[in-house]
Amino acid sequence: MPPFSLALVLLLYLVSPTSSCIEQEKSSLLQLLTVLSWNGGLTASWRHDTDCCTWEGITCNQDRKVTDVSLASRGLEGPISPFLGNLTGLLRLNLSRNSLSGGLPLELISSSSILVLDVSFNRLTGGLGELPSSTPVRPLQVLNISSNLFTGSFPSTTWEAMKSLVVLNASSNRFTGQIPTTPCFSAPSFAVLELSFNQLSGNIPPGLSNCSALKLLGAGYNNLSGTLPDELF
Repeated sequence: MPPFSLALVLLLYLVSPTSSCIEQEKSSLLQLLTVLSWNGGLTASWRHDTDCCTWEGITCNQDRKVTDVSLASRGLEGPISPFLGNLTGLLRLNLSRNSLSGGLPLELISSSSILVLDVSFNRLTGGLGELPSSTPVRPLQVLNISSNLFTGSFPSTTWEAMKSLVVLNASSNRFTGQIPTTPCFSAPSFAVLELSFNQLSGNIPPGLSNCSALKLLGAGYNNLSGTLPDELF
């Protein structure tokens, strides 16, 4: 082979992307299958001997890192694996409209990469985990946990780390306590707060007036009293 041709082949080899996904990320995804009591037929494509970037519901970037896990309406049953939090390049996780149960792993809320987390319309229970006050800023922008069975109050320190939060939809759950206002102080672009159909109580907190970017506030069908701050109008 001429030297030029050999050099060209070598160059193409060096710049070509890895032919398969990262082994650690494949293992993290397969952990989801091990905990599900019904996987919606994912085992047909989620096989250890194949490239996880080709699996159903999985999208990877040019570096073969998983960026999207989209498994909405798959009939999945069982808990959510905390190992999904090990996907360090994951940007969007959509597990909505399944029959998932158990709690929402703190590893997902505290992810250093996830921008959009949607677990709406499942059977998730328990409260939202409390992040330590020392938690670094997290990039989460959209959190949709609506139409589940979550209980308890909203942990304040968790929202302090969500400085990029734009949308929080926690409607149709069983949350108690007061309307959370921490995002109003910590997230300057916070625009949507949907808390309808819960068991929230108390007065409308004056801290809502600090939600300067708020475009939608849903708080109907709770046990709230008082008036909305004039600054919201």
